[in-house]
Amino acid sequence: MPLFLKFSGFILILVVISRPLGCNYDSQATTSNLPADSLYVYKPPVDPNGIGKYYRGRQIAYTMGHSEASWLERTEREKEERTDLLLQALNLRPTDVVADIGAGSGYMTFRISPLVPKGKVLAVEVQQEFLNMLLDNRILNNAFNVEPILGSLRNPNLPNQSVDVALLVDSYHEFSYPHEMLLAIKKSLKTHGRLVLVEYKAEDPYVPIKALHRMSQKQAVKEVTGVGLKFVENQGILPLQHILVFEKTTK
Repeated sequence: MPLFLKFSGFILILVVISRPLGCNYDSQATTSNLPADSLYVYKPPVDPNGIGKYYRGRQIAYTMGHSEASWLERTEREKEERTDLLLQALNLRPTDVVADIGAGSGYMTFRISPLVPKGKVLAVEVQQEFLNMLLDNRILNNAFNVEPILGSLRNPNLPNQSVDVALLVDSYHEFSYPHEMLLAIKKSLKTHGRLVLVEYKAEDPYVPIKALHRMSQKQAVKEVTGVGLKFVENQGILPLQHILVFEKTTK
């Protein structure tokens, strides 16, 4: 969950000079069978917004805390991000089971809930404070097809082969253990289930989000296909974010 760069009275131009991080990975390699420890590199952060831990050449970003809930619920969010278009793009069926992983305060959770009246929304959070918000908002929104779940840094704690759509909105780049989480999400998906990764576009210099809270399509595809999920498409309909769709093709 990213934080906006702040501008005050002048235009700030950031020139970022990229350099190799000392990690050479085969972008086509499937890493699901490799020891997890061999997939991470630890060194001083290149960007102070990162935790000094690198996965497949990408520094992992700091996690947004529950104190930023008001930013997630800001009134202008739908206009800025066109979350209405994202909901349409999910193309949900009334019976679908949707896992909103990194649900935060439930901004997306409670917009998905009425779209799956005969299904359910599994709202996964690792922060108890966010989980408490989800429980309260479940009652306030009369959304009893929402099931808040306390996950861990390595596992969303979802039942195997139970999920039709796993949705990660601006959260994946903050996962401390992305490899383990992707493997666990893959296990939770039904055959032909979808993982939908929504991330701010690293390729667009005009997206006003800190660098480590954005991802390129190339990097995201490298990481997610690395655990054996199939890349299907980038639905290029949002002004600021990618909608990257992946499919589980085997059990």
